[in-house]
Amino acid sequence: MQIALSFITRVTLLLIIAASVFPTCQGSKTTSSVAAHSGYLTFFLDNDLFAGTDENYTNGARISYVTAGAPVIEIPFIQKNLERFSGNDQGSSLLQRIWGFEDPSAAQYSYGFALTQLMFTPENKISPVAPPRERPYAGWAGIGFSLHCHDNRALNTVEISIGVVGPHAHAQATQDFIHNLRNIDKFRGWDSQIPNELTINLHFEQKRRWTDLRKINLPFDLEVDGFHETGYAIGNQITEAHVGFLMRVGWNLPIEFSDARITPTAHTQKLFSGESYNKENWSFYMLAGTRLTGVLHDITIDGPVFRNFDTGVTREPWVGEVYAGFGVRYVGWEFNFVQTFRSKQFESQRKNQSFGSIAIRKRF
Repeated sequence: MQIALSFITRVTLLLIIAASVFPTCQGSKTTSSVAAHSGYLTFFLDNDLFAGTDENYTNGARISYVTAGAPVIEIPFIQKNLERFSGNDQGSSLLQRIWGFEDPSAAQYSYGFALTQLMFTPENKISPVAPPRERPYAGWAGIGFSLHCHDNRALNTVEISIGVVGPHAHAQATQDFIHNLRNIDKFRGWDSQIPNELTINLHFEQKRRWTDLRKINLPFDLEVDGFHETGYAIGNQITEAHVGFLMRVGWNLPIEFSDARITPTAHTQKLFSGESYNKENWSFYMLAGTRLTGVLHDITIDGPVFRNFDTGVTREPWVGEVYAGFGVRYVGWEFNFVQTFRSKQFESQRKNQSFGSIAIRKRF
């Protein structure tokens, strides 16, 4: 744990130093058009033990905090440039057309900060080296700074993440700690994991609301809403593009939302600007969605970009997934569970994978 905290501290200091060498950006419309809510602290967990396995994408954990008005950590250079990519009235006309705000000057803003660790292992835990044609050992850990910009029909997210793949991500220490607690045999091949490499990534995501769903009258006072999403990622951690959709059906659907899965831009926030608060103290809903991703590079499968390392596997260019689950909210607390079914991510993978995800969030 001390090693992991040391890594996070070093990366944070590097970001602050990097920001200080650039001119400080003055003024921003974000302080005058903030979202009408407080902060959200969310703990995310992905784990394939929910499907009775311990292989491939075996664990992911994230702590994220999203707040309106002012960033969690002030790094003006990063935040100002994230704003320019968000489709607001300070950015280019091309980006404004792509992101599609009706009135960019009236968009509302939230800022996010996240700590994430991801873990990948082969099926064979006994071999002292990564078994041929199986998923290579890999761990990734990093921090993310995000901007969430929304109006009544669209939510745009831009995030920059900086992290490390390899032993410095301390995935082995995390897994060994959990396996010791649960008295589970340890994986023996972590010495052959993908080597250390610093990663820098830029992520874009847009959720576009299906406004006509809110007009549907369902029995038993049920409500329904949904959106489709498009996203892109550029960097040496992952380079990809994806499309998907999600629907929710239930009672008193919460206006703040994030499904439980650890996707690159998964943060709890107010989805759209139509309502400023939850009218009822409780919510219960079911959700389901799907996503198709075209992958150009995944460092946990392809290996590092700036080092010579053969992972022994070939990435699948297309990955599909479907997921379903439920959520329950009472006042400022919310719990989500989602089960995901994902297609093969590399050619020699024996079978598709399933894993479960939980999210526990507190609104302040």
